[in-house]
Amino acid sequence: MGTILSLAPQNVWKHFYSLTQIPRPSGHVEKITEFLVNFGKGLGLESFVDGVGNVIIRKPATPGMENRKSVILQAHMDMVPQKNNDTIHDFTKDPIETYIDGDWVKAKGTTLGADDGLGVATIMAVLESKGLKHGPLEALITKDEETGMSGAFGLKSDVLKGEILLNLDSEEEGKLYIGCAGGVDITALLDYKEEEVTADSVAMKITLKGLRGGHSGLEINEGRANANKLLARIIRDMLIDFDCQLSSFEGGNMRNAIPREAHAVLVFNASDTEGLEDFIKDYEFEIAAEYTPIESGISLRIEQVEMPATVIPEEIQDNLIDSLLACQNGVMRMIPIVPDTVETSSNLSIVKAGIGKVEVCILARSSCDTMKEFLANSLVSCFSMAGMKVIQSGEYSGWQPNVDSPILHAMKLSYKQQFGVEPAVEVIHAGLECGIIGATYPSLDMISFGPTLRSPHSPNERANIPSVAKFYDFVVATLEQIPLKK
Repeated sequence: MGTILSLAPQNVWKHFYSLTQIPRPSGHVEKITEFLVNFGKGLGLESFVDGVGNVIIRKPATPGMENRKSVILQAHMDMVPQKNNDTIHDFTKDPIETYIDGDWVKAKGTTLGADDGLGVATIMAVLESKGLKHGPLEALITKDEETGMSGAFGLKSDVLKGEILLNLDSEEEGKLYIGCAGGVDITALLDYKEEEVTADSVAMKITLKGLRGGHSGLEINEGRANANKLLARIIRDMLIDFDCQLSSFEGGNMRNAIPREAHAVLVFNASDTEGLEDFIKDYEFEIAAEYTPIESGISLRIEQVEMPATVIPEEIQDNLIDSLLACQNGVMRMIPIVPDTVETSSNLSIVKAGIGKVEVCILARSSCDTMKEFLANSLVSCFSMAGMKVIQSGEYSGWQPNVDSPILHAMKLSYKQQFGVEPAVEVIHAGLECGIIGATYPSLDMISFGPTLRSPHSPNERANIPSVAKFYDFVVATLEQIPLKK
């Protein structure tokens, strides 16, 4: 686990290592909050927690740089807790086990937490350094970005003092992001009266796993399989071909992660189970062929399990499966004037059904507010027809790009001076806190950038080692060339 401590730049990787040792899944950030505040105070810097739980640390300008615009370095402290089915790990207690694989840092069977641990580690390195040149600095490390951006939403308008915000939460080195999609959570709920299991029945558990999953903003356009969608499709055909009834369904656990695994328990008439094994094998072969070469590890299994006490009424069961099949999932539209960039998409992220309750969660995204509204209304209609109560929450607008941004021009020039090429300037489909923070602080000049990560929000998450050094060097150079105050 200590091998990442030898990587360059050591001042970044040592802080990232310390973050891997502190449990910080979304919703459980008490320990990391205390750690960050103590870190700032240990440096003799003004450090505090605001009213909603964000950590703010302020560092004065180095001598001779007091006349520069003040900069906010921003990242989020929480991480997505995803693990492989066969990995034993408690994200509220256990450290992340890291290892090096060529040019990549990975974790053993879990998410790595480089999203956004490397952003936080970079901020810590800047705050700790005594040799950097920079104007007034303000670190803003927000809470629970991955589960609704509550830290950004709760940020008050009188907390920050900075004029420029550098968001260190993007996943492609060499790209500067100047805009992002907005989003809204759609939650469909239903309470139902359970039915007792009939005599002479057997219970079977169907498990779908081995999918790639990933970030529902960054990788939604890659055609990766959605476990909830696939399992609903399989169950529908089982209900048609066999005498069975659904008892429970569970898939996904994060609103912004493409679900990798799902399982369901069905109760069968004992006399109508012949051919089940062949049905499952044939289905596994079929979906594996459909998703080649995007997915390579699809596993579909069936096993007899202990009999549940109840099943879902047939009408509720059918409506649920029909709505899961009918709801929009994946890319809905590309940006008309930028056809290689996703504009509007949705992710059927979480499904839970059983013991008298159904809950379905979907994250809808769009960089166009009217298309976001249209998509949300479509999803509401879909689940309303199934008799479910549908709630919209956590809505946030997109971050509208400003191509005339002064910090954008300064960073483009700085990047070319350092690396000999101009950085790409793009709008990202993933949700960033910039849009929310910018609504509270509309005068902020904002850019988002970061090192290269792959498959964040999944156990395949990995951080590219050479890109971290380039990213840190670029942060340092950017701080040295911040424009003068007017």
